Amino acid sequence: MPEGEVRGRVIRGRVWTFGDNVDTDVIIPARHCGTFLREELAPYAMCGFGEEFAAGVRPGDIIAAGANFGSGSSRENAPLALLGAGVSAVVAVSFGRIFFRNCINVGLPLFECPEMVAVTESGHVASILPESGRVRNETLGREFRFPSHPDKIREILEAGGMVAYVRGRLRQSSR
Repeated sequence: MPEGEVRGRVIRGRVWTFGDNVDTDVIIPARHCGTFLREELAPYAMCGFGEEFAAGVRPGDIIAAGANFGSGSSRENAPLALLGAGVSAVVAVSFGRIFFRNCINVGLPLFECPEMVAVTESGHVASILPESGRVRNETLGREFRFPSHPDKIREILEAGGMVAYVRGRLRQSSR
């Protein structure tokens, strides 16, 4: 399967790595949060690290990060900026709790897998199998396990976020 392609329940892409305590002001600074439109937020995603990410990120890319990724303010603009930039998933040691929930709400898949993060470098290719709780660093040929999300969270992510999930449920109930 080509890099950046999401087929079925497999997420595969090139990895960008970041360290511990990356807060939402680094993911998308407040001065760029005058919108909730992904495409308008995308050019500023991760701009706290410079222009390299925005210039080089491709659809389907994956972020691997250290502990407490997404700490800080409760802005939904942060995961929206990552989605707009083309990020297909985030794998981290741990997440800021509000960021974690905001990712679910907007449909950005995220997984906690410290073992994968510890050995992964920017430019590696990874495949994530959410249903089976596995991530594979294709570059190194190593596979790791992560705790699966509860069924309801998995359903929301698979629907593309909370709004899409609720719309789907409403359509089902009106039949």
